[in-house]
Amino acid sequence: MTETTATASAPWLEWHDLTVAYGRRPVLWNVDLTIDQPCLFGVIGPNGAGKSTLLKATLGLVPTTSGSVLFWGQRLAEVRRRIGYVPQRETVDWDFPVSVMDVVLMGATSQLGWFRRAGRRERELARDCLDRVGLADLAGRQIGRLSGGQQQRVFLARALAREADIYLLDEPMAGVDASSQEQIFAILAGLRDAGKLVVAVHHDLQTAARWFDAVALVDMRLVAAGPTDVVLTPENLNQTYAGRASILDELGRAVARGKRTP
Repeated sequence: MTETTATASAPWLEWHDLTVAYGRRPVLWNVDLTIDQPCLFGVIGPNGAGKSTLLKATLGLVPTTSGSVLFWGQRLAEVRRRIGYVPQRETVDWDFPVSVMDVVLMGATSQLGWFRRAGRRERELARDCLDRVGLADLAGRQIGRLSGGQQQRVFLARALAREADIYLLDEPMAGVDASSQEQIFAILAGLRDAGKLVVAVHHDLQTAARWFDAVALVDMRLVAAGPTDVVLTPENLNQTYAGRASILDELGRAVARGKRTP
């Protein structure tokens, strides 16, 4: 199947009977989920629900017990260059002696192979991506000297520099102030509007209701998935956060307040 045919005829991303276990402990169980078209898609659930594991399994970063993941009807190895990834901030060594520009160039040069260095085009692309996230003036700064929100935007710029078609982001708003969240969500919405698929693990119900076109509620199993205003119901939230009664009322109020941004 050619890339053009796959893109035109198959779902953008689909998980079929995906199960992941660490030892004998299941983390995800029989997840069946399909995303048919570009959108801003949120993966939501309580701590320990398997949200990050879902993204890592999608990228082959953790082994799966069973099931499959397809991008445009193809395996990851066939389309890897079209996928961008932003990991959780706590997985990064912020003391590593690299500059902001060095980090973004990792994305810009990812298609060049091991033995080719960044040229003018890659450097211009990296500068443009830093400008898009509002950090062009910090290109020479060591990555560990940035705030949490700035660090997250640098890694978003690195993903943008891959010029991907699907972006997978693991808790991109964790440790980020409200102003940076708004800026990041606006960038992600711009990607969606440009015909890209953005899948983000997220924890805040109020901002989810405002920004995401569609969501999946996950608590080891897939509880519900579909348009945001259809999925984020009290019934579905109760199933997802069962046993966490102390926060259910707060989540319900957040959803009631949240309105999706046009």
